[in-house]
Amino acid sequence: MSTNTATPGAPTAAGERSSLLRLYLSRGILAVAWAAVFAGAHESVDALAITLLVVYPLIDAVSSFIDRRALPAGSERQVTTFNGVLSTLAALAVGIAGAGGVAPVLHVFGAWAILSGAAQVVVGLRRRGPELGKQWPMLIAGGLSFLVGITYNIQAAGDDPSLDVLAVYATGGGVFFIAQAVLLGWKARQLRTRTA
Repeated sequence: MSTNTATPGAPTAAGERSSLLRLYLSRGILAVAWAAVFAGAHESVDALAITLLVVYPLIDAVSSFIDRRALPAGSERQVTTFNGVLSTLAALAVGIAGAGGVAPVLHVFGAWAILSGAAQVVVGLRRRGPELGKQWPMLIAGGLSFLVGITYNIQAAGDDPSLDVLAVYATGGGVFFIAQAVLLGWKARQLRTRTA
């Protein structure tokens, strides 16, 4: 018999955990799948490669807007909305940049990675409570995205830019999203065990 008493916020926290777990897991799997397809489809910046380049930020945009629907009004919702709009604009920009070749694509991707990484860190910090698994994977992923975005812009300005790095970027991001989903699942299981 449990001695814990339910708090008014507990069902809300449990629902938010479950919703985020599904969202993070789906987002992570899609990112890894995208990376696998893109790794074999970017020898040249052709129609297929450009389509894939447009799709990746759109995955992030859709995820942000799904996340936004579950959030109450406030700064976290505003940042999530900003990231959704930013990723939508990045998809359009990378589609246009694709006509110019590898360097413009890397510049756009780099700028997007910097801004979306910063937004991800802000949201992760606001979700740092124990109910949502401390958000370490999201904070690390956002910080790395920010730093990697800077290196993409440096690489784009160099003599031999390559899109190979984008598959690595997507794989890393996907793994961090999956790790956060696993953390949320573990946290939910812990709480169920305590209240059993």
